[in-house]
Amino acid sequence: MMYYVIPSRRYSAIGHFALFYLSVSFLLRLAFMVWQYDEVDWHPVDFLRTIISGTFFDLGALAYLVAPCILYITVWPSRWIGTLADKAIIWFFTSLGVVILAFTFFAEVTFWEEFRSRFNFVAVDYLIYTHEVIANINESYPLPLLIGGVLAVSLLVLWLFFKGKVFKNTFAGKPGIGERVLFLMITAAFIGFYSLAIRNFHAEWSPNRYNSEISKNGIYSFFAAFRNNQMKYPEFYTAIPDTEAFALVREKLGASGTKFNAVGLSIRRDVENTAGPEKKYNVVFVLVESLSASFMSEFGNTENITPFLDSLAQQSTFFENMYATGNRTVRGMEAVTLCIPPTPGQSIVKRPENQGLYTINSVFEAKGYTTSFLYGGDGYFDNMNAYFGGNGFDIYDRGRGSILSDKIRATRTLIRDNEVRFENAWGICDEDIYSKMLSVADENYRAGKPFFNFVMTTSNHRPYTYPADRIDIPSGTGRKGAVKYTDYALKKMLQAARSKPWFSNTVFVIVADHCASSAGRNEIDVANYRIPAFIFNIPQAATQKVGKQCSQIDLFPTLFGMMDWNYTSNFFGKDVFGPDFEERALIATYRKLALLKKDRVMILSDQKKQNFYRWDSKSNNLSLLPTDKSFLDETIAWYQTADYLFNHKLLK
Repeated sequence: MMYYVIPSRRYSAIGHFALFYLSVSFLLRLAFMVWQYDEVDWHPVDFLRTIISGTFFDLGALAYLVAPCILYITVWPSRWIGTLADKAIIWFFTSLGVVILAFTFFAEVTFWEEFRSRFNFVAVDYLIYTHEVIANINESYPLPLLIGGVLAVSLLVLWLFFKGKVFKNTFAGKPGIGERVLFLMITAAFIGFYSLAIRNFHAEWSPNRYNSEISKNGIYSFFAAFRNNQMKYPEFYTAIPDTEAFALVREKLGASGTKFNAVGLSIRRDVENTAGPEKKYNVVFVLVESLSASFMSEFGNTENITPFLDSLAQQSTFFENMYATGNRTVRGMEAVTLCIPPTPGQSIVKRPENQGLYTINSVFEAKGYTTSFLYGGDGYFDNMNAYFGGNGFDIYDRGRGSILSDKIRATRTLIRDNEVRFENAWGICDEDIYSKMLSVADENYRAGKPFFNFVMTTSNHRPYTYPADRIDIPSGTGRKGAVKYTDYALKKMLQAARSKPWFSNTVFVIVADHCASSAGRNEIDVANYRIPAFIFNIPQAATQKVGKQCSQIDLFPTLFGMMDWNYTSNFFGKDVFGPDFEERALIATYRKLALLKKDRVMILSDQKKQNFYRWDSKSNNLSLLPTDKSFLDETIAWYQTADYLFNHKLLK
């Protein structure tokens, strides 16, 4: 009989629920290893450690899952065991638990397909922005089949429990006080141990990121991310004295024509350009969803899915060695608006108290510009409206019932139904958001003020759907089609803009928010941070390809330099064309923080550890090097000072 594997028949349902959970977790772990067959380390020691570490975290998650059930059995009187109320409660919560676990396992598979990771802070966000996420799942996957699969697995498990007399035994067993207390104490000990002594990063034992991720438990990882959405630098990372950190960064930011406004723990300074009079060009800025450099023929792609962008690279100032700071849209927004290294944990765009900051909009407003943020979905998603509206941009978005806080004085204009030809889970298609931007630019032009329009696109995102008959790849068939449609829509927008009276005095800046994927076997997959960037249509500017290694945070300081602007800067970014620009890029996950300089990479981890590597750009492999103290101090300085300025409210 099945119940003999359980110490007491009363604990039969809990025991078999635990066996179900541990068995499927084990099979899922094996499935992920096979999925990444060419990437994981299969050495017997690595394989066993992946499985053993994974089981260790499975047990931790299991302790939390069964704790309410253990408590119930502990306090439920013996005389009420087997009553209708007891049966209803146990049947209901066992069924609910099995359904939730089946759904979680299906969700882990779809999450792994998208991010090559266990649940992380992105999964936490998915609980908040349910409209976009549920709609995206519905448009990307056969939802009836997924739901049917969850129900089928759940019913099968419950049927096996029933046939194995699991419930009958549960309602027949009457444990004594000693047994109840023993099980409660064991469960409490497990929870105490995992709560006090174990952190999710303890699963990251392998230099191969895939082995470490597979060693994790999805549920455990989810709650770890929920708890650590914001991570103050000194608590988690190797630090140096703040005065030393700021001295190093000020040395890196100092240049001829730069005057710091304060001594000590500040980077605020005046930037003076002496090349000529300031130019008041209109600026259209397009932050393109998931535009990896690897999609372009310029970077070796042979599929011809970006013909327009490849041609634009020959007609603009084209940055061919620029790196995104992170792997999410809000990181790209943070980088280009605040020109700041990525702070650990959640992006500043999504944090509280992120309004009234000194952003690029502060510079544009000081020059008399009208500034707008345009997004094809509801800007409530990822806190975009609160961030952009709270930092001086007027808002144009689709809107699905969300409202701006009364503290935000920005003007919000909803994109009307009659302005939309195609829409999916994330918002209106790129053509439609560009059409809206063009009409806003027309209004700005008629008002007689220079304008800065910030556009965020959505089409290059799962479910990869777009208007029919635009390109030769059918809508919804995959990333290649979405990239080619993105390219098509940009071409169409610039063609339309050429007919406008404001075109000759307007600069177009185009850059990716992040790459389509940043996951790899290394701690940080450096090649998957490389993005294309274009500055197009600056009058009298020569077309050129810029090979200097640089960062998203340098884009607007470079643009301001090209327009010969004098301005106050609280930015970490620098003008790439400045005489003392030092090539480097700052790249990160939400927990790993790295400084890249040519082929050297220092990576800081939140266990107050660090690793120094040589990066082979051809193979994209990292090989470990002895730590370079000066390189380490510089890496620390960039991130520590950025974190300090935000948490001490000095980014104003």
